[in-house]
Amino acid sequence: MKCLVINLDRSPDRLAHISAEFARIGVAFQRVAAVDARSHPELGQQPQHPIYASRRLLASEVACLHSHRVCWTMLAQDEARYGAVFEDDVVFSAKASPLLADDGWIPPDADIVKLETYFKKTLIHRRRIAAGHGFSAFRLYKNHPGTGGYIISRQAARDLLEATETINITADDLLFTPAFGVSSSKTIYQLVPALCVQDQFVSDRLPSLLGQERDAARTGNELAAKRRSPTAERIMREGGRTARWVLGFCRGRRHIVVPFETTGKPTNLA
Repeated sequence: MKCLVINLDRSPDRLAHISAEFARIGVAFQRVAAVDARSHPELGQQPQHPIYASRRLLASEVACLHSHRVCWTMLAQDEARYGAVFEDDVVFSAKASPLLADDGWIPPDADIVKLETYFKKTLIHRRRIAAGHGFSAFRLYKNHPGTGGYIISRQAARDLLEATETINITADDLLFTPAFGVSSSKTIYQLVPALCVQDQFVSDRLPSLLGQERDAARTGNELAAKRRSPTAERIMREGGRTARWVLGFCRGRRHIVVPFETTGKPTNLA
């Protein structure tokens, strides 16, 4: 399977990291030069999805999307049905190699398979599809952040390129948030346990560059918006959460924090 890695020209340390990771699991990869917001500050002024009306996307967030678009363009033109996209700060499971060497395990109806975990609770179907080597694929039904690692079909890559031709959305919202029409129309799977995870979750060597810029852009008003809501509102929210849990259970779905294993020892930050 073709493995593409997004890497900024000004981040040779991250290229060294991801090169060592791929060497460790014995898999080849192709570097894709990331779109750098520092060279294209105008990206932040491009048209954005209405959902970002209260907080416009940073130029770096738009640049991240455009970097993934470069990968989608390559995969949309490739002969293979599936290809994998990674960001340069991921750490692989020791058992990752067989799944990246062959796409025979991918469910035939899959448009996208999320390979990473963000250690956030998400919603998957109870039906397990064995992927081999201790991994299983489950249908994903709820947003699960992160675009550190995923497999995408050639047709899905074409569809995502068309969907983002004139409007900007964060890459993980586009791929893994059902509220967006594009992802809700796709058949998306989650690999369990995760095949990879961003380094920020297992060490402090490579903090998220995008996360740092988002933190720096926060204002006092945005932080104040996170204050506790009134008791009645919290009760209603909890009641709605319980109702959704019951409905999901009846539909054969379950909530999970996707674990990650580096060398056979599971990591779960929940």
